[in-house]
Amino acid sequence: MASTLEKFIHSLDVRALPRVLQIQSGIYCQGSVYEMFGNECSLSTEEVIKVIGFKINKLIASICENNEVSQFSAKVELPLNFPGLYKVVADKTPYVSIEEIARKVSIGPTRFGHPSFYSTEDIKLANFTIKHDEQITFNSVEEVHGTMAVNCVVVRNNQSHSFTLPLSQEGEFYECEDDQIYTLKEIAEWKIPKCRNRIVKLSNTLHMWDSCSPLPENFDGCLILMPVYEVQAVMKFRKDIVHILSDLDVEVKDITDCYDTSSFLQPLSLEEIFERPSKEFPMVAEIMEGHSGSQKPYNLLSTGKEIVIYKKYQASRVLASEIRSDSSKRHYLIPMSYKGKFKRRPREFPTAYDLEIARSEKEHLHVVATKAFTSPHKELFSVSVGDQFLVQQCRTSEVLYEGRKKLIDVLACEQILSDSYKNVLLPMYMEGGFVEVIHDKKQYHLSEICKEFHLPFNVKVSVRDLSVEKDVLAAAPGLQFEEEITDSYLLVSSASNPVESWEIPVYRLNVLVHLLSKDVQTVVPPVTRTTVEEVSEEEYYMLRRYENLTLHPPPRPPKKPT
Repeated sequence: MASTLEKFIHSLDVRALPRVLQIQSGIYCQGSVYEMFGNECSLSTEEVIKVIGFKINKLIASICENNEVSQFSAKVELPLNFPGLYKVVADKTPYVSIEEIARKVSIGPTRFGHPSFYSTEDIKLANFTIKHDEQITFNSVEEVHGTMAVNCVVVRNNQSHSFTLPLSQEGEFYECEDDQIYTLKEIAEWKIPKCRNRIVKLSNTLHMWDSCSPLPENFDGCLILMPVYEVQAVMKFRKDIVHILSDLDVEVKDITDCYDTSSFLQPLSLEEIFERPSKEFPMVAEIMEGHSGSQKPYNLLSTGKEIVIYKKYQASRVLASEIRSDSSKRHYLIPMSYKGKFKRRPREFPTAYDLEIARSEKEHLHVVATKAFTSPHKELFSVSVGDQFLVQQCRTSEVLYEGRKKLIDVLACEQILSDSYKNVLLPMYMEGGFVEVIHDKKQYHLSEICKEFHLPFNVKVSVRDLSVEKDVLAAAPGLQFEEEITDSYLLVSSASNPVESWEIPVYRLNVLVHLLSKDVQTVVPPVTRTTVEEVSEEEYYMLRRYENLTLHPPPRPPKKPT
């Protein structure tokens, strides 16, 4: 059965991709050629396309009054980077099953992907009853004992209770009120259900819009948002990816079940290439949708270029951030092959517990107090601003508390006086402030720092990497090496001029390729090059989140005796 492209995409489950569509009818101008995002896309009747992906491109907004479109409101286009912070208004239309929620609502690993609903009736499980009107948070969808289910959490009396609800669970489920605020881009990516519009309330305007704002002056009301999707598709006899807006006035028919999809080129993401068996490497591929960048190695990944992918592997990087007083920090992934050198910079420590974590057997940690602390116990030392200490080790000590002796953790230090040293004990729960005194003037390679010191570690580039044209780290006022991570890479070179090969990150580049049935001239990759990669704020937090899942967090500092 034919439907408009807009209706088809609005109802399409991303898990059902790819889908083969036949164009049934449309409005065509000048030979059916549309210019969209740099791609000419000719959609004539009975043409066949394979849809491989879609995402929200922009939003159509109408002013909302009493949950309905205002009769005086004109529809306006809002780009996803339109400024402002918005609150999501809970949808008043119920969902009739858990399956409908899982199909229409974005549920994922980030905090944006944990929607909350309540049931109008009690739900009795094997060993747990969910009360009506109780908030249920949906965390993930997975297969449990052969049945698809949603992992859920209910909080009662500050205690979390985890359970699963099968997709077959029916009922009347309503969206809970959401007190968080979001950007328009976050709402588009996570908070607009399939086949539904979304009402939002402007909570806070950020910076001024560069051009004339499409919204009324001083507007602070509600908007109804309707998404317009950008559809990624493959066409026969074309090697590029075409982009089609979902509001294009064409009708389509889903013919996936009766069409041979092998007649289309098969686009593969870098993640899909990485998942292939190692024995399939090396391979030759052509870039179908490339990465914009003129500097190496990204100039290898321009649309239409052919590359050799030699192998896949895990490689170490150091995650580093600029040391700046403002919030505009830049973040980097530094390869171990970086040839520059670093000098140490003072670290700052908010508690005595942080001093214990940072101390090493190689050298005494020398610090100056930047904040005063008065000890509640006469056995322990009271700190004044400017006091200097050499950190020794953690131990336990007896203190008199309410007439009784009690053992607590302390940090043994030597206080540096003008002509002598004094042994003192600092309570581990002490919330003070210390800054490191650096005596070490040595210059270190990155691998030496990772081997000899605990991270985080503060440095500044003292000798830039002369093997690259521009060393982006050299301009930084200071860097904090935060942690060493392991990430996934593909080793790639140009197919036409394989003089050097580059490590390409798998999970941070939106590149699509298709494999060519060409023999690789040489299976041994040319000399391997690496580069310092600048990562966005979002990528930085995803790296920290992923890495922290694999590490056991350090124990919390001991609490002050009460």
